[in-house]
Amino acid sequence: MPDAPVTPVVRIQAEEFDLAAEAAALSRDRRDVGAVVTFSGICRDDAGTLAALELEHYPGMAEAEIMRIARQAAERWPLTGLTAIHRHGRIAPGENIVLVVAASAHRQAAFEAASFLMDFLKTRAPFWKKEHRRDGTEGGWVEARDADDHAASRWASGDQPAEIKS
Repeated sequence: MPDAPVTPVVRIQAEEFDLAAEAAALSRDRRDVGAVVTFSGICRDDAGTLAALELEHYPGMAEAEIMRIARQAAERWPLTGLTAIHRHGRIAPGENIVLVVAASAHRQAAFEAASFLMDFLKTRAPFWKKEHRRDGTEGGWVEARDADDHAASRWASGDQPAEIKS
């Protein structure tokens, strides 16, 4: 009988996170981990006009939705660990926004689980982003992107949990 899925770690916080420490925590003192895959999303400023992004979330609901998605990843792939951290509040260009760390005995499972979780964080997690510009004006709320929905749609398949099917 296969091992039970791991219990993911999900945190929503205003504080910065330490990517290396979070990745190390999933493999420390373990001999069954063959791969640790990390994804960190960083606030960018393509146009050179952004002072900060303000990320708002619905407390309780955001954690529950991320945990729901993370549990689906843990059920779908043979993981030894899974962590998702999403920041909220005011985040300047160059600062971290989100971190996904997936650990497994094999690299493919870790890559796919991290990609799956990120795709659904972008489309399903209840966060709202508002742009604050360097000139003191607000750029307004950032709209969802069709490309993010398209990326998430690649996971729709017959063997996928029903909650993810669109």
